[in-house]
Amino acid sequence: MIYHAVPLADWSADPDAPYAPSSLTKEGFVHCSPDEATTLSVVNAFYRTAPRPLVVLCLDESRLTSRVEWEAPTPVPPPGAPRGARFPHVFGPLDRAAVERVLEVEWDGAGRAVGLRPAVGG
Repeated sequence: MIYHAVPLADWSADPDAPYAPSSLTKEGFVHCSPDEATTLSVVNAFYRTAPRPLVVLCLDESRLTSRVEWEAPTPVPPPGAPRGARFPHVFGPLDRAAVERVLEVEWDGAGRAVGLRPAVGG
């Protein structure tokens, strides 16, 4: 299982097409995380001001049609992620059939991501 954080509005915008975030065009791949704990670290480092609700796609890597490469973060992992962690990068759009479940990010009073719960309708 690999994980990808996305604002719900972006994920829901075109439900009949594979999901292709802007990073695919800008960087050539879709950023993903290797586990739930690292996903929360990524959310806290890069998505605290993203539109909410923020959801996390739980992807069955074997059901993706695009190539997945596990790579070291550049220059270092985000705060809270373990040193030496490798991150899955998907070199193409995310197939909706690969999504096992959709989780919603839970936030504390200080605006930090503290957990994941089943998303409504996910």
